[in-house]
Amino acid sequence: MELTMNFYATLACLVGVLLLGRFFISKSKFLQDYNIPEPVVGGIVVAIGIFILLKYFGIKFNFDGSLKDPLMLAFYASIGLSADFASFKKGGKILFGFLIIVTGLLFLQNVAGVLVAQAMGVNPLIGLLGGSITMSGGHGTGAAWASVFKDMPYNFNAALEVAVACATFGLIAGGLVGGPVAHYLVKKYNLAPSNHAKEAQENGQINSTAFETPERPKLITATSFVESLALIAIALLIGTIVADYSKGSLPVTIPTFVWCLLVGAILRNVLEATKLHKVFDREVSVIGNVSLSLFLAFALMTINILDLVSLALPMIVILTIQVTLMVLYAIFVTFRFCGKDYDAAVLASGHCGFGLGATPTAMVNMQTVTHHYGPSHMAFIVVPLVGAFFIDIINALVISGSLKIFF
Repeated sequence: MELTMNFYATLACLVGVLLLGRFFISKSKFLQDYNIPEPVVGGIVVAIGIFILLKYFGIKFNFDGSLKDPLMLAFYASIGLSADFASFKKGGKILFGFLIIVTGLLFLQNVAGVLVAQAMGVNPLIGLLGGSITMSGGHGTGAAWASVFKDMPYNFNAALEVAVACATFGLIAGGLVGGPVAHYLVKKYNLAPSNHAKEAQENGQINSTAFETPERPKLITATSFVESLALIAIALLIGTIVADYSKGSLPVTIPTFVWCLLVGAILRNVLEATKLHKVFDREVSVIGNVSLSLFLAFALMTINILDLVSLALPMIVILTIQVTLMVLYAIFVTFRFCGKDYDAAVLASGHCGFGLGATPTAMVNMQTVTHHYGPSHMAFIVVPLVGAFFIDIINALVISGSLKIFF
């Protein structure tokens, strides 16, 4: 028996997935501690339920997929609109150095993933999905590239299942290894925060978890919401047009969502430079987060459980190597090239967070470290700037280049 869900029924299911995920997270300390997103929890639960209904009761669900791509593109457009290039000045030289270090890891993650996949005789795309796409990109980037790999010329039907599994594993692993890495570095090199940072925190001048928080945050109103929505709509329109015209004319494959991200970044900075409009970052972030949550809810609740099980062993090997690579890279590269001081140790813990999972995981790692050992003002400036949007732009280019090299 087939049940066809129209647009409205599908939308109701997506919201239901998010509410279900929220419910399970509220009941599980493990899910709370490791910041597992609501759509991931709810989507996996629903996917298992759909699998059971199909296998044992013969009930198949057909969902309306018309919302999927617009939601994904809206999320990446919001990332682009958050890319304030002037923010580079806040981090100084350490920001540029950290950005170079992070970029180096992206290449290594893809090389390691593809080589291991080839050595095990499985589709190299599994290695790429277990590389920077999900390790540094997370669920959103993983699901976006999975939709690309399902089509010609790749035709990898299990791409989404692999992406979801790798991203979820990375999210948990990133939270597990960040703290121990910082602890090892602090103890080994006898590190401590600078006296200036300690005094500033003791005097209440800085807060290691929230810097420069405005006393009266700007309210989200109907008028401002429409303005932010208009910017996203413009980024989607121009991005999709450019993507259509660029197909087959460039040496590398650049998916539509990358164009939407780049157009959003250009639009934001042109508006800032000309002083025509100031982007409401918090509002754009809200729109982007809602879009991502709904997109992931759809992507995850429709995964094929059987495909995931059949590819379990290669993924476990690849992901174990990625975690090992991340730990070694954080200790011997990130820490050393960021100054070999206390700030560098905190940066290393943050790098483990978004190098395997996501920026929120990086922030949690650093909060844990700084609450135990003391403040690190620089780390809380640099990591959000790199992890929030610059990493997505660079990662998209690195992935496109990796596809050109290996495929």
